[in-house]
Amino acid sequence: MAQQQSSPQALPTEEDHHVVQFPTRQAAYTPTEPAGRSAVRPAVRSQVRVRSYVIRQVVVVEVVGRLSDALVEELDLAIQTALAERSRGVVCDLSAVLEGAAPGALEVLATAGRHVRDWPGIPVAVACPDPRVREGLRAHPLGSHLIVTASLLPAMTAVLATRTLTIERLHLSPHPTAPRAARDFVTRTLLDWRLKPVIPFASLVVGELVASSSVDAGTDIDLSVAWNLGALRLTVRDHGPALRGQQSSPLDLHGRGLAVVAGLSRAFGVLPTADGGKLIWAVLDAPQPRLSTGNATRDPKREPVKGASIAKAI
Repeated sequence: MAQQQSSPQALPTEEDHHVVQFPTRQAAYTPTEPAGRSAVRPAVRSQVRVRSYVIRQVVVVEVVGRLSDALVEELDLAIQTALAERSRGVVCDLSAVLEGAAPGALEVLATAGRHVRDWPGIPVAVACPDPRVREGLRAHPLGSHLIVTASLLPAMTAVLATRTLTIERLHLSPHPTAPRAARDFVTRTLLDWRLKPVIPFASLVVGELVASSSVDAGTDIDLSVAWNLGALRLTVRDHGPALRGQQSSPLDLHGRGLAVVAGLSRAFGVLPTADGGKLIWAVLDAPQPRLSTGNATRDPKREPVKGASIAKAI
C-alpha cells in the first residue's frame, strides 16, 4: 500500500558523523578513507567538534576548533545528513572556529557549494567572522553557490528568505509493484505541474531508484518530487542499512539501472540518513514551461499541488 505523505520528517539533532564523500554524476561515490583506517578515527574525532540543532526547520551546524581538513570533513557530512532529512536549509556556524586555517581546509570548505549546485532548492550558508575565510569562499567557483555572512543571524535570515519548495511525497511498501506506483505518482505530479516533456525521463529514473532501494534495503520507501529553477529533484529514501555494515553508493544501482540514472540525470548520488538508511537522489533538467496566451502555467513552488490522487502498491 502506498500512502501520500505531507508531514515533514524529523530533523537531525546533535550527533557525531563519519566522513563520506558526497557523490555526483561526475565523481562516483568513494569513501574518503579506507575501511582499514577506521581504528584511528577516535583519535581524530576527539580533536574536532561538530554538533547540529534545528531552528525553524533550518539545521544549524556549529563547529568548534581549528579549521582543519578533518573538521571540514565532519562539517560536510553534517550538511549531507541535514539535506537527507529534508531541512529547510543549512547554516554552518563557524563563529567558534579558531583563527588560522590548515593548508587546503578552505578549499575543502568551499566545495560545500556543490551541495547547492547538485541539490537545488535547499540553501547552504556559512557564518564566519574571519574576513579572509569569507573572501576565500566568495572567490571559489563552488563557494560562490554558498550564502556567506559574518555571523549567524544574517545567515539564518538569508536562508529563511529563500522560497520554500513545494514537495510532493509518497510512502511505498517494499512490494514488487512499488516501481510502477512510483512512476504513476511522478507522472501525475508532473502533469499537474505542466512539466509533461520531462515525464518519460523522470519515470524511468524514479522506477530504477525505487527498484534498487526496494531490493537492497527491503524497508518501506519514501519518495519525494521537487522542482526548482529548471531542475527536477527525485529522492528515494529507505529506513535501514542497505548493505549490512557497508557504505552505500550510486554503484548499488546495478547494470541497466546505473546506466539509466547516469544517462538521464545531470547529477545523482547517495546521502546518509540519521536512522542508518540511505537516500538515493537524482536531479534532471526540467526547464520552466512557457506561458501560453490566456492560460498561465502554474508554478509548483508558488502554489501547492491540490487533489493529487493517492498511489497504491497492491
